[in-house]
Amino acid sequence: MTNITIIEPGRRERNYWRDLWRYRELFFVLAWRDLAVRYKQTVIGAAWAVIRPFLTMVVFTVIFGRIAKLPSDGSAPYPLMVFAGILPWTFFSTTLSDASGSLISNSSLISKVYFPRMIVPTATAVVAFADFMISFAILVAMMAWYRFLPGWQILMLPGFVLLAFVASIGPGLWVTALNVKYRDFRYVIPFLVQLGLYISPVGFTSHVVPPQWRLLYALNPMVGVIDGFRWCILGGQSGLNLPGLGVSLAVALFFLWFGIRGFRKTEKSFADLI
Repeated sequence: MTNITIIEPGRRERNYWRDLWRYRELFFVLAWRDLAVRYKQTVIGAAWAVIRPFLTMVVFTVIFGRIAKLPSDGSAPYPLMVFAGILPWTFFSTTLSDASGSLISNSSLISKVYFPRMIVPTATAVVAFADFMISFAILVAMMAWYRFLPGWQILMLPGFVLLAFVASIGPGLWVTALNVKYRDFRYVIPFLVQLGLYISPVGFTSHVVPPQWRLLYALNPMVGVIDGFRWCILGGQSGLNLPGLGVSLAVALFFLWFGIRGFRKTEKSFADLI
């Protein structure tokens, strides 16, 4: 008896989310492949995940801490405060940058077989999370160096990691869809990431923003994420602005909905455009 394989061109909307679960093995394969080849032909390998945030911390400490004389959070050392902000930002920027070109780099797979295309950009978050864990080990070493112990707030850190993922994957899906349709959009993304690094409270605390502007400032979803990370890591040394956190959470959820909606709206044309 001859076995016949049927490749389905699409699925009904009601089955799409079920397909995400059915194709979970493909998600793990793509995530592991991206993780394995990320530093395959580099000289120092995974050490790049340490060098980049560490050098950023040094530069920001010199510019904002030594030259601009901006205050730290309470009595927390300024380098520790900066590195606690770099962690979520690096996770966000890596996810956004890697997701934007993920469909283009997997064009041969996209054009040949059916599977929920959302798996591809989402799998890039695994690589960003691996970098996050490596950098987090450096943070632990810095806390030991400064003899700084976190409080009970550290137990809330997984929740803010989840919030960082939500804040990253929404814009990531949106720019991924745009990059397929408009290839020159890939030149805009590095500029947006660089701009976001300086307008987000990475090298400084959001407390330097005047109180009357903090809710408006919190429209940047990474403000709530970074403030939350610092609150978890620095404990009582870093205050948590609950209204601002609520605004950032609402904006992150909106972009998640908007990103999924935009991605799903253009997903059927990906094979033709690529």
